[in-house]
Amino acid sequence: MTLEDALLAWCQQESRSGRRPVIGLNGPVGAGKSTLARSLQQRFAAADLQLAVASIDDAYLPWQQRLEAMAGNPYGVNRVPPGSHDPAALLAGIRPWRSGANHRLELPRFDKTLRDGQGDRVAPWCGAADALLLEGWMLGCRPLPELQLSSNAVQEWKLDLNTAELIWLQRCNQALGAYQPLWHELNQLLMLWPSDWRWPRRWRLQAEARQRRRGGGWMPAVELDSLVKSTLQSLPPDFYQRPILARANAVRVLDSRRRCVWEGSGTAALKRWAQPCSVSSSATG
Repeated sequence: MTLEDALLAWCQQESRSGRRPVIGLNGPVGAGKSTLARSLQQRFAAADLQLAVASIDDAYLPWQQRLEAMAGNPYGVNRVPPGSHDPAALLAGIRPWRSGANHRLELPRFDKTLRDGQGDRVAPWCGAADALLLEGWMLGCRPLPELQLSSNAVQEWKLDLNTAELIWLQRCNQALGAYQPLWHELNQLLMLWPSDWRWPRRWRLQAEARQRRRGGGWMPAVELDSLVKSTLQSLPPDFYQRPILARANAVRVLDSRRRCVWEGSGTAALKRWAQPCSVSSSATG
């Protein structure tokens, strides 16, 4: 049984019991989270279930607030790292819908093609839903104790971070606290795991090239490098993503072309695929 089959069967059971499940989908930038979400929507629709889809990025702060929140970061990005979102905006729609008070679900929306590829908020989406899939690159990440983020500890991790990047890592770790109430709403957690952590940069460049061909807003390669680097160094995968494997209900391991090379439980993936994740310059370009 594939990940998709198992998820559909579980959601059908939840729906018959009168529950409205929230499914989390974690994966690095460019891993195909949106593609998988669309495929699941079609599969659910064929089974007469309405699956709503949202991204944590749909809850980005409004433009000016986001600029202020991301000011001074060493990567020069104005979105992506923890602190650039308003997770409460998602909770405000999810909780009433789950309580049964309203069958319609309202979700914030963000258009990445606006402002020359920098993106901005647009009108929210509102509609009926039997289940919700929430996706994002840092979904499920938890803050680490402060002592684990000291200069000495980071040196032991062998992370190639300068002083400004270390300070930003500590700031992002603290910002993760605001996301925890949203993570608590997740009933299942799925992961897309790259077999090599060099792939996310390649995937993101490919996605941007497709966006450019469609005539939408796009980002130059230098800005994309900074964006991908900000994900790998704001929350280093070894210490923020790998622990999620132990809690994941299902994991799909991807090769350089985003093809599935292995699929199974989170605990099995942890044993087989959780080799150290490089966040050095070789992985970020």
